[in-house]
Amino acid sequence: MMTTHDISGLAKTAATLRARIIETSALTGTPHLGSCLSCIDILTALYFHVLSIDPTNPKAANRDRCILSKGHGAMGLFHVLAERGFYPLSDLESYGQDGGIFAEHPPTPEHLPGIEAATGSLGHGLPLGLGMAMAARIQGYDYKVYAVLGDGECNEGSVWEAAMLASAQRVSSLCVIVDFNKWQATGRSQEVMALDPLVDKWKAFGWNALEVNGHDFDELLGAINQFPHSNGKPTAIIAHTVKGKGASFMEDDNNWHYRIPTPEEVLMAKKELGVLS
Repeated sequence: MMTTHDISGLAKTAATLRARIIETSALTGTPHLGSCLSCIDILTALYFHVLSIDPTNPKAANRDRCILSKGHGAMGLFHVLAERGFYPLSDLESYGQDGGIFAEHPPTPEHLPGIEAATGSLGHGLPLGLGMAMAARIQGYDYKVYAVLGDGECNEGSVWEAAMLASAQRVSSLCVIVDFNKWQATGRSQEVMALDPLVDKWKAFGWNALEVNGHDFDELLGAINQFPHSNGKPTAIIAHTVKGKGASFMEDDNNWHYRIPTPEEVLMAKKELGVLS
């Protein structure tokens, strides 16, 4: 079952999700806020317009798979899944609490509906997604697999090993979306590991690769809708994003990889997002 929000509906949903994520960070004292906000438009586009999934049947054999490989963005994914109907929003009141299922990284699929893989040890999501896509080929299914990676995560050798194998095996049902917010935990991604030109690297590994504005739903969906390509190659979409997107005082400020917002900052952000409750 797939919902198809129009562009204005996607933007409204993303704003609502951003406000909830910021509020959750403040209430629970949990970090990685900037990383959640940079990828929320990507997740919104996927879960509310692209993925063939059914919250009432989360284990359907032929469902599309989406893996949030940058597992530190889990708070964003949890809110997306709640809004999509996989569980009540009220369940997230236990986020970050002792004994609760909602931790700072996604749990195993057995513990929470809608989760495809426990991630957070960076570099594992793409290899897992590749395995799922190859399993679909073997088993005769036609589902698609999406892996959302962080740009800093692309430092990991396991990413490029999987990229080579996916190209060699012509796994055209596999799509990577890189949340390219230009930061990682300790500095600018380019300064830490010289990622640029990132799109050319994916092309050199045998992938269809293109760049988009990761906060423009028209561009995002235009790129995703080209997948899978008829040439048999896997697809990589380099989505240029802004860490902390949605709250002007957080944007492109790596302090928000760790900082927790104050109640006053939560209110400021909600006003900017046009979401007050």
